[in-house]
Amino acid sequence: MTDFKVKDQNLAPQGALLAEWATKHMPVLTQIRHRFEQEKPLKNVTVAACLHVTKETAVLAETLKAGGAEVALCGSNPLSTQDEVAAFLAEKDINVYAWRDQTTEEYFWCINRVLDYKPRVTLDDGADLVGTLHKERMETLDEVTGGTEETTTGVIRLRAMEKDGALKYPIIAVNDAYTKYLFDNRYGTGQSTVDGILRSTNLLLAGKNFVVGGYGWCGRGLAMRTKGMGAQVIVTEVNPTRALEAVMDGFRVMPMDKAAEIGDIFVTLTGNKSVIRKEHMLKMKDGAIIANSGHFNVEINIPDLEKLSSSKRTVRPNLEEYSLKDGRKLFLLAEGRLVNLAAAEGHPSEVMDMSFSNQALSVEYLVKQKAMEPKVYRVPTEIDEFVARLKLKAINVEIDELTEEQKRYLATWEAGTV
Repeated sequence: MTDFKVKDQNLAPQGALLAEWATKHMPVLTQIRHRFEQEKPLKNVTVAACLHVTKETAVLAETLKAGGAEVALCGSNPLSTQDEVAAFLAEKDINVYAWRDQTTEEYFWCINRVLDYKPRVTLDDGADLVGTLHKERMETLDEVTGGTEETTTGVIRLRAMEKDGALKYPIIAVNDAYTKYLFDNRYGTGQSTVDGILRSTNLLLAGKNFVVGGYGWCGRGLAMRTKGMGAQVIVTEVNPTRALEAVMDGFRVMPMDKAAEIGDIFVTLTGNKSVIRKEHMLKMKDGAIIANSGHFNVEINIPDLEKLSSSKRTVRPNLEEYSLKDGRKLFLLAEGRLVNLAAAEGHPSEVMDMSFSNQALSVEYLVKQKAMEPKVYRVPTEIDEFVARLKLKAINVEIDELTEEQKRYLATWEAGTV
């Protein structure tokens, strides 16, 4: 019997419409789901997932269930759950524990409730599920044979666990698949972050000094999109290679300390903490807007902002005005959490199609493996390329194939200039 905890079960019909819309724009995952329905590769497998509970996640959850799995799902961010979708999934026999505006205590209660199902496979988005499992639920570890991780931030944490010898089971870094980070991180984050900023502020980006904190794939995507909308894009970085790349891509690069003096809008996308902190806030213009599109709400040092302020108020949904003691006002979006999910709907379905196809196929791969060392693995190349080929087919794009002569040429070292 399905167990669940959601905000309002009466929202299920609206969630059904959202999931239907997402399904229409996720042709690759839909094909995988059809095969899963016939083959049942996940029969008798319990899957615990800590993911953003969105319409796209609904399609993934239904795909795993179609494959025979029992799915227990919780949200990976207190503000990202679409309550309509959570209600819909409860009606679809998914054990879902998620609602928007959770407290920290409620958030971790949901994670622990999902772990009560003693999963064989875990799906994580930020590694909070895996971290809780390793620190507080050690008795459940023996049941787990493998897992996946969706995000850059989560993979960083998991590689740190592997390095320390703390990781107890194998994890496939879905984030590191080419068909994930080159598209989801770049195009998905770029578009959805702009969407969240515009919904929160309704301001014109053209002509603004737009500061992008971090030039990983997410930062690249946001810089590209905002440049296209006429913003004067400034990039801050700690990695010299990425900083050089940003320069070659046509962006101004400088330390955050200098960018703070001239920026109009600031967005952090690093996976690290305190990217924007007191010394930067003290230099910002009156009216500067601050947002985060990294995973956790620690990239902006909110305690610093609170200490500098005499009062705050909510001006618009997901837009808080902080009145500083010196008279300036700074504006924080979505409480410093993921602005693209908290203030918008997250990535477009078309790009999540590839990310979640990698998830589904990686779960199937883990179930079929007899034994793997407790390390962080890349998505197998054959899965990555299979997803790309299915996506090309879905959008009616054909590509060339190597001839036998070309294959032989690439396989030999003897052929050279003649």
